[in-house]
Amino acid sequence: MNDKTSQPIGIFDSGIGGLTVAHAITKILPNENITYFGDTAYLPYGDKSPEVIQQRALKIADFLAQKNCKLIVIACNSASAAAFDLLQKKYENKIPVANVIDPVVDYVTQHCIGKTIGLIGTCCTVNSNAYANKLNKSICVKSLATPLLVPMIEKNEQDQKIINQYLKDSALAEIDSLILGCTHYPLIKGLIEDFYAGKVEVLDSPQIVACAIKNYLETNNLLNLTQSKNQQFYVSDLNNRFASSAQQFFGAKILLEHCLL
Repeated sequence: MNDKTSQPIGIFDSGIGGLTVAHAITKILPNENITYFGDTAYLPYGDKSPEVIQQRALKIADFLAQKNCKLIVIACNSASAAAFDLLQKKYENKIPVANVIDPVVDYVTQHCIGKTIGLIGTCCTVNSNAYANKLNKSICVKSLATPLLVPMIEKNEQDQKIINQYLKDSALAEIDSLILGCTHYPLIKGLIEDFYAGKVEVLDSPQIVACAIKNYLETNNLLNLTQSKNQQFYVSDLNNRFASSAQQFFGAKILLEHCLL
């Protein structure tokens, strides 16, 4: 057995959004150990410059490397767009790095040829054109920055008026499917689906990413086959919203450790 199999999967995001990815991974891979870092002192990443996001991503990735993680997952679209290439180059031949954009691009490429795809995300993600640049040119991508959604979600608010105002924008007219280009957005997926009333497929990106992670671990003989699991959660700033969300996803026994990098 590969001696790396029991090492944890490292996952990070600026706030609670990455918990949707971490939760999906633990559901599809229940034996895996995870080490999660929520960079709550610097949230949201979406309104930060690429340079700031890269600096934070490097510090957090170094922290996860010190925790002996066998894989680092950038559970944030903004950080995936701004810092994936940088982290992949730094940890080449040492620790594999995964992002949340490529698995969704692969899924859309396989299932949505010839269709019109909508994308909502942070300003950083939308302005990067990360999805449009990677998708097959036969797929039309209509993008809209939705900067009010992450602060709304972090405050545990669900304002249908704000959501509807964005989704009614002409930039998203006549789409067949919608990519939730921020890992926070699955937390309001139900409200987005209510707006479209079944007429537009809303893609479940955490599930897509989790399936890709499983495929990677299987292909590289890194699956943890033991029954015991360990989940560690670190945050750069303790706050009640993150604590309650983590407990909702993973159970009441979650212990958050404060670590300001």
